[in-house]
Amino acid sequence: MLLYLDMCCIKRPFDDQSQPRIRLESEAVLGLLAAESDSLRFVRSAALWLENEQNPLPTRAARVRRWLENPLPIPEAAAILSRASELKQLGLKSFDAIHVASAEAVSADALATCDDRLIAAARKAGPLIHVRILGVVELAAEVLS
Repeated sequence: MLLYLDMCCIKRPFDDQSQPRIRLESEAVLGLLAAESDSLRFVRSAALWLENEQNPLPTRAARVRRWLENPLPIPEAAAILSRASELKQLGLKSFDAIHVASAEAVSADALATCDDRLIAAARKAGPLIHVRILGVVELAAEVLS
């Protein structure tokens, strides 16, 4: 199974864990990352690198950067940017569109997020989006059970 975690998932374990939802999402992310194997792989895209480099907290950015090493090859940037432009017309925000386009480009089985707006936009677009987009807790429940 090939999974794409967007940046809000990857950074979730660094957030304030006092809120139950954040703690639950953090546990889901950490559980998925711990299960990485030959049968469960993660996409590490240029979009994730770019978004991580904009992180104003150097320590967090450095920890995420270590995880992002060894990316899977992703098709040329022009194709991803073209698809991202189409996705923005469907209501996705810029980075969300690039993440979705990257996940589609490598035929990921699913893209996980903690972003309710992305999930809503994906549901609204329906079959025009070519990768399953779901909350990280829902994905973890599927994959880890």
